[in-house]
Amino acid sequence: MADTALMSIPGQVDPVPVARDITPRSDGRVDLLGLPKARIRELFAEAGLDAKQAKLRSKQVYHWLYHRGVTDFMQMTDISKAMQPWMAERFVVGRPDVVEAQHSSDGTRKWLLKTNDGHEFEMVFIPDDTRGTLCVSSQVGCTLNCTFCATGTMRLVRNLTPGEIVGQVMLARDALGEWPKGRMDVSGTADEDTESEAEYRADGRLLTNIVMMGMGEPLYNFDHVRDALQLVMDGEGLALSKRRITLSTSGVVPMMYKCGEEIGVNLAVSLHAVTKEVRDEIVPINRKYGIEELLQACADYPGASNARRITFEYVMLKDKNDSDDDARELIRLIHEYDLPAKVNLIPFNPWPGAIYECSTPERIKSFSKLVFDAGISAPVRTPRGRDIDAACGQLKTAAEKKSRAQRDREAAAAEAN
Repeated sequence: MADTALMSIPGQVDPVPVARDITPRSDGRVDLLGLPKARIRELFAEAGLDAKQAKLRSKQVYHWLYHRGVTDFMQMTDISKAMQPWMAERFVVGRPDVVEAQHSSDGTRKWLLKTNDGHEFEMVFIPDDTRGTLCVSSQVGCTLNCTFCATGTMRLVRNLTPGEIVGQVMLARDALGEWPKGRMDVSGTADEDTESEAEYRADGRLLTNIVMMGMGEPLYNFDHVRDALQLVMDGEGLALSKRRITLSTSGVVPMMYKCGEEIGVNLAVSLHAVTKEVRDEIVPINRKYGIEELLQACADYPGASNARRITFEYVMLKDKNDSDDDARELIRLIHEYDLPAKVNLIPFNPWPGAIYECSTPERIKSFSKLVFDAGISAPVRTPRGRDIDAACGQLKTAAEKKSRAQRDREAAAAEAN
């Protein structure tokens, strides 16, 4: 049974973060996934290795974990055969459990994952011609209650740990066959069996971009998101450029500058409305941090420039936020705050119980043209993964309604086809 007594469920207040960095395991072993090299070294020392051994072994394991995607200590070929079982007895390199995996007709993939203490969350991979983007979750559930978002109807259970966040990237690399081939031993010498890092090869589509746009509000789990993304960006870790990572916030203003300073990734803001009345309704955090305060925080965001524009996400809701006057006010606000910005217009994805409809294609086109004509990029996002409920705003699992046997039957049918 899932442990649900992990986080107090807040109302319109900042949620209390979970302090732990590792989810406890029933077998007593410590999961190293999501931990930096220094923390792995500390754990090895606490387990009985002397300082020199702990430093060496942490460097080796860190490399195998993040560069090679290896989860079995017995496959770490530059660690002695005597040391391998010692590690396997005390530690594990885990992954979130895959409860269900779905593949959309447009190539989008969605995974329902489970933490070691029984909580479910989701991630989505979106391929296109020039990139492969992974949409990563930061919390189990959400506390923001945005009325257009299916995920926002879930109650917040707890923050994900760094390992559970990084684990989504690792699982995607597993599924895409993206891990390098060859030995690549840390202490190895160059010979015909050893590749250089420049000769890494991968099968299938590469994961090129990460967006923190899955379940939850990343800035309400700041420490864990920061620690996870630092591993993703570490040249000795997963080595993905910060320019290929985007963090999306609904407007947690006090944390935005800190995000730019300590993480330094691209910023996306879920704006969705340009008046207090409408944004108060559809993005309730606006009652706490208003539009003007939010836009000033965008103007102050470290590193924002014409080369690294802030993205405003704007879901198109029929007769709610989609008028020409709304478009003109959006233009005015961006110019008033002198923001290097682009606007992603998102056709609303209906879900059972939703109280809104999507704007008509003609209305979306008119809105986009007004913004474009004002010199601001305003592309219309192509909906992806609708047939598997993986489209924007739809990460709300209905898996609890399915039996294990039903999931197995669906998986077998998918393989047969």
